[in-house]
Amino acid sequence: MDPITHRVVETNGIRMRIAECGSGPLIVMCHGFPESWYSWRHQLRAFAEAGFHAVAPDMRGYGETDRPEAIERYTIFHLAGDMVGLLDALGEPTAVIAGHDWGAPVAWHAALLRPDRFSRVIALSVPFLPRGSRRPTSMMPQNEDALFYQLYFQTPGVAEAELEGDVRLTIRSLLFSGSGDRPPGAGRGPGVGMVPRKGGFLTGVINPESLPAWLTESDIDYFVNEYTRTGFRGGLNWYRNIDRNWELTAPLAGSRVTVPALYIAGDRDLVLGFPGIAELIANLAYFVPRLERTIILPGCGHWTQQERAEEVNAAMLAFLRKSAAA
Repeated sequence: MDPITHRVVETNGIRMRIAECGSGPLIVMCHGFPESWYSWRHQLRAFAEAGFHAVAPDMRGYGETDRPEAIERYTIFHLAGDMVGLLDALGEPTAVIAGHDWGAPVAWHAALLRPDRFSRVIALSVPFLPRGSRRPTSMMPQNEDALFYQLYFQTPGVAEAELEGDVRLTIRSLLFSGSGDRPPGAGRGPGVGMVPRKGGFLTGVINPESLPAWLTESDIDYFVNEYTRTGFRGGLNWYRNIDRNWELTAPLAGSRVTVPALYIAGDRDLVLGFPGIAELIANLAYFVPRLERTIILPGCGHWTQQERAEEVNAAMLAFLRKSAAA
């Protein structure tokens, strides 16, 4: 079995740490928040064994990749540009790109902007989000008692102070509470994705006595060690560019992703409960005309490729083999 190795490459003006395994056609796997390359640990070897060169970077702002101070250096163009630069650094003209959570918009936009470099796209949890007609934060729900978590993340320092107060509690409870193993209705608080104004993002999360089968204390240790060292600011800065991304992508309004695509999510993923997401998924083929399949995994939560590694690997590989043969 091929080992997972690590190295640092230069891409798009930053130094990026990558985990990689195997040789063959390149597949790049983009993680989300609050995660790292380690979120793809179950995919790296599986894809290497299937004949791929599997690469999972620490994305901009995370892990051992550079964490620029300026908030405006985390736009979607920076993030997609990092992936183009990664292909250049690896000497590869094309690749498959996969993304989970925030990594999904990066993957979608990489495929949208550079279909010549990214031949196929796989998105987990987050569907392609077409550019809307209004500034995104102006449409996020809030009331006198609570506000949407992405609004809570906007002010620098606020979420950092909360999440960094007890990193182990943060990581352990977020991974469990976002999973399909969370008891139905437990700790829901003021609503899906809502943060009470008299509390914080961690209000209502559950720190379990024991971990579900897909997650070990060693896994928790890895994430905790990374975030204890780096803090959460880098990942939070992605959220602080939501409105800026909307402004920058005005020329892309109405654009569609034209490469073959696969979308996978869990039916217990909180993202599917966000306003408008269910309707968007139902009509995803309009925005992604070469969408080959939408897979909704029963009982699976947000951490798709960690919770259901074997099912996700099988679905991804089946998609790649089918689209390669077409």
